[in-house]
Amino acid sequence: MTRLLLDWFKVLGLPRLCFALLLLLLLALIGPNLASNPRDSFDHQLLEGLRQHVPVGLGSFLLIIYKLSGVHVTGVLVLALLCFLALKHFWQDLICLVLGTGGILVIVDQILKPWFDRPRPEGSLLALTGHSFPSGHAAGSVVFYFMSCIILAAHYPRQRWFLFLISSLWVALVWSSTIYSRAHWPSDIIAGAAVGYVWLSFCLAGRNVWKRYRCLSSSS
Repeated sequence: MTRLLLDWFKVLGLPRLCFALLLLLLLALIGPNLASNPRDSFDHQLLEGLRQHVPVGLGSFLLIIYKLSGVHVTGVLVLALLCFLALKHFWQDLICLVLGTGGILVIVDQILKPWFDRPRPEGSLLALTGHSFPSGHAAGSVVFYFMSCIILAAHYPRQRWFLFLISSLWVALVWSSTIYSRAHWPSDIIAGAAVGYVWLSFCLAGRNVWKRYRCLSSSS
């Protein structure tokens, strides 16, 4: 077990491990200050700037994007990819995707949001409930879409750049729509993306270690 963890951290790499520890430290330090959102803060200024400068047509488009990026539509995409991986017998990738998407929901919704208990911005354009920090949309989109790209690109390398381009554009739209609709503070998006990146890194490192051990056991 110790050897497995050491290999996991080795594949993860020192920079990613340090980033994860730094993020954990920052979350612990800023947690007590999240409930107060002064009018002159970065979060307030950016939200008010978007409200004043985003055209109505673009705003309506962003609201549609936010609704499309919700749990139900994303759930259909996750289920479709899981079925595809099962039909192709890509079992390691399937398990990695299940742990990645399921794990980030638990981390954000069951642990971090209740812990920080930050209220959502006032004047939301949608009827929303629950806590604000960190953004589940940001964290979930990083984990699901980029993990999907990495998994599919490993089997279809010619589609690598197309997959990453489409996913990056979509994730950027999701983040923009989340801020415009005032579903989250901008700092919620930054923190959610960072948490999603850390969890994605841990999941992919575990996947690589598992594949390495499988190859060693099959060759011995």
